[in-house]
Amino acid sequence: MSSPGQPLHGVRVLDLTTFLSGPFCTQILADLGAEVIKVESPDGDSSRHIPPHFLDGESLYFLGINRNKQSVSLDLKKDRGRQLLLDLVAKADVVVENFRPGVARKIGLDIETIAASHPRLIWASISGFGQAGPDSTKPAYDMIVQALSGVMSITGEPGRPAVRLGIPAGDTVAGLYACIAICAALHRRNSTERAEIIDVAMLDCQLAMLSYQGTYSLVAGTDPGPQGAGHDSIPTYRTFKARDGRELVVTANTEKMWQGLCRSLDLSELAGDARFATASDRLKNRVELWELLEAAFLEKDAVEHVDNLQSNDVPAALIKRVPEALDDARAANRGMIVEMQTPKGKRIEVVGNPIKFASGRGPEPTYPPTLGQDNVSVLSAWLDIPRSVADDLLADGVLGNGSA
Repeated sequence: MSSPGQPLHGVRVLDLTTFLSGPFCTQILADLGAEVIKVESPDGDSSRHIPPHFLDGESLYFLGINRNKQSVSLDLKKDRGRQLLLDLVAKADVVVENFRPGVARKIGLDIETIAASHPRLIWASISGFGQAGPDSTKPAYDMIVQALSGVMSITGEPGRPAVRLGIPAGDTVAGLYACIAICAALHRRNSTERAEIIDVAMLDCQLAMLSYQGTYSLVAGTDPGPQGAGHDSIPTYRTFKARDGRELVVTANTEKMWQGLCRSLDLSELAGDARFATASDRLKNRVELWELLEAAFLEKDAVEHVDNLQSNDVPAALIKRVPEALDDARAANRGMIVEMQTPKGKRIEVVGNPIKFASGRGPEPTYPPTLGQDNVSVLSAWLDIPRSVADDLLADGVLGNGSA
């Protein structure tokens, strides 16, 4: 749970999100010390049920993006449930939701009216295509926005079908941008007392991630196509396969690094070859260059190449499998592999928070809540509702089955 030394300690966040983009955002806020109350239907966030991996009945998918939160289960089909939600909204600093545009209003959440009634409230909406526009009401998922943004068209090998990124960037990048916007709005509110309504679209976020490729296309008129193992601008910034079959990446993106690459591969003659004299020459003659480099990389094992390259000041690395990368992160002891204790006393590891502060790490993360686990305690702390009333609400089906 939060401690007074954390940056967002004292900030109350009402989390109305499901699946990935929203929960990823609110987990970051929780990691930074906010009090995050996850409001779920009596059936719970659908990500609680995603196969194939489960622990004590909960999907590992859910467990990876919902730590440090509390859960309240409300039936929003009931008038009392909707009123309780509005009462909770009135006590929050931030509300985060990822309903399809229009759904919030249908369940009694008129964002503009709420914002007008609560002048310090920050309301953040994450959706596929934004709160307005021709596609605003269409459903969107990670792969949909990867496809529509052009991201998939530049992922994969030339001549092969487009490939989805192996990480859910459509969701997680939207979550990151929403978190950035919320923190900015909280900062401004400290001096202006001004509320804010934030509109984050997953598609917009993917377009932003096009970075230089987007600029190339807009200004130079390019249609990049699949990037494969390489780079559009730097032919010595790519992957290679070594003698032992392992792959490594080389990022020789300066003249000094180009010279070091040639020395590392015992190809010093290439440094004086007119075909490769400048970065532009190397790009123009990249196919011939790649043939020479690929042959040289097949002369030694990958680890030996990485050592040689690094000793010549050329950034290089083995391509790790996920378990290898996580083992390395554990050994690095930077808090990227953290332990949580399950309600049944087991200890499990999850990927941690990458944000580090000189003032030190926050408290040990708490296990994601079971559905409705905090019904009574949250209603008491936020709304002064006594246990007896909470029990009546549970009996009436307004609250989902949970505990204190």
